[in-house]
Amino acid sequence: MKVRQLEIENFRGISAGNVEFADNTLLVGGNNVGKSTVCEALDLVLGPERLNRRPVVDEHDFHRSLYVDEDKNSIPIVIRAILIELSDEALRRFGGHLRRWNDVDQTFVDELNDGADHSDDEGVVWALPVSFRARYDAAEDDFEADTYFEHPLPEPDDLDEERALSLGQGRDRFTRTHKRLCGFVYLRALRTGSRALGLQRGSLLDTVLRLSEEGSAEMWMETLRQMRDLDPSIGAIPDLELLLTQIRERAGGFVRLADGEDATAFFASDLTREHLREVVRLFVATGPSDHPVPFNRQGMGTVNLLVFALLTLIADLKEQQSVIFAMEEPEIALPPHTQRRVTRFVKREMGQAIVTSHSPYVIEQFEPNEIVMLSHDHASAVDGAPIDPAGIKLKSYRTQRRQFSEAILSRGVIVVEGETEASIIPVAAAVLELSDPVYVHPDLAGITVFTANGDGDVPRWAPIFRTLGKVPFGMVDKQDPPYTGDNGTALTSFEEFWESTVKGVEDLIVAQVPTAVLRRFLDSAVQLSDFPVHQATYDATVGDADLAGIALKVLKARKGDAYGYAALLIEHCQGRDELPEFLVIALERINEVLMPKLPATETAEDSASEVTEESE
Repeated sequence: MKVRQLEIENFRGISAGNVEFADNTLLVGGNNVGKSTVCEALDLVLGPERLNRRPVVDEHDFHRSLYVDEDKNSIPIVIRAILIELSDEALRRFGGHLRRWNDVDQTFVDELNDGADHSDDEGVVWALPVSFRARYDAAEDDFEADTYFEHPLPEPDDLDEERALSLGQGRDRFTRTHKRLCGFVYLRALRTGSRALGLQRGSLLDTVLRLSEEGSAEMWMETLRQMRDLDPSIGAIPDLELLLTQIRERAGGFVRLADGEDATAFFASDLTREHLREVVRLFVATGPSDHPVPFNRQGMGTVNLLVFALLTLIADLKEQQSVIFAMEEPEIALPPHTQRRVTRFVKREMGQAIVTSHSPYVIEQFEPNEIVMLSHDHASAVDGAPIDPAGIKLKSYRTQRRQFSEAILSRGVIVVEGETEASIIPVAAAVLELSDPVYVHPDLAGITVFTANGDGDVPRWAPIFRTLGKVPFGMVDKQDPPYTGDNGTALTSFEEFWESTVKGVEDLIVAQVPTAVLRRFLDSAVQLSDFPVHQATYDATVGDADLAGIALKVLKARKGDAYGYAALLIEHCQGRDELPEFLVIALERINEVLMPKLPATETAEDSASEVTEESE
């Protein structure tokens, strides 16, 4: 079973949203775009234990905390999910609630005028629409919530008033037993430890126990009996025995107690299974020590790997292909090689993996058509669909996968031809930021620098990033001959494109910075251990007229980001007027395109705050 589509109304930061899912889906977007909200929405619809948590929703789960309108009518939360690829058992159990779904057009066939004629078309499958609904109940002064089948819906004339006014408005309930057939498991990010390795309802350990069907009821009864019959009991400690005796003597003067020493006692819990679920903890001994301690005293990396081990158990118990598994930010406390392993495992072993991440090591495990870009507009509407891979060459994607993964998380991309250009842009932006209170650094603005494989490779990335919904910019040395053919056509996809007047970025920056900057640079560079003494000679007696030639020799001898000489030169610029004009023009134009227009009275601090909100 797989989730194909999710609609959200009035839930948290989302006023309205529609997200389409691939077979395996990576949800990406800036902070606060709605990734966690989408996962929480899935849990509300499909999580077997989610409705048992109290409260199911509260005021802040309603968009802008509005749960009644000006006329005191309830404003409900509605979350609808469409499930496809149902198991044979699900087809039998849910037969009366299924609809024919066109998985190509993402529409229900019965909504077409001639739908019956298309029920067996290619790509048309059975789908199960279900929903979560919540609202404020004024009569009870509380919130009510439940899950329902969305089809078939009763005719209004067939409903009595009570059912028509109910939360489900006559819909049949989608119960916890029904949800277990979906096999939905949600691994939250920051709550991984307590929710996964405790025994609370809905935790991963609880899921393993329930799926194993090996007498969990008897386990709880026997555990509680043994705790009750502890020998010696907790109260057998001498100091506690004295305290219990004093309690019996003092309380006996006011309350009629049972006869004997057993009238008062100490136990480790309330001796109920619910309390035991809350207090029982997994203990683990990790090498080189052999002393077991509670799992939450282990390092976060160890805790997350224990969680990973439980996931393999769940995959086995659920016969692998029946699990819909949602996971938030697996990169937290995991090294890169483990991030890759966890991601590959859930993609391979679960029926459907839905993952949120900011890590390139996770992102690079997904193909372009498995990546869903979430966008959040100013009206709090969220939209997301798998990337259309038609404009992306898989060879290009795979050879630049790591950089591509970073670019996916950005708002805009600056495509440059080499490492030297990539190294000087953030440094130039930092200098510009210090001298211009309205300028916003690309890191804060959500703009990434992408290094192509030479100047001939720059143009073809423009349409690719346009396809991804990014704003692409391009920057190259002087081209002789100029771009023609496909490359010339591709340039039109850049929002802005800058071509230098000289061949070589080293020539450009040496020619466009003041002599004072060149001297400060050489005074600093000559002290470095890898200064190219065989290519250039410099000391403080060198005249100004010779500085440009020496600096150019040094930069060409130490090209690239690994040496960092070009970035060091730009770092010695002390304001906008000392920066190369070519870089200033490009950076300020990028800022103008992507940054919101600010009122004249707004401060730089206000600007940074607004940019952060915009990027999120």
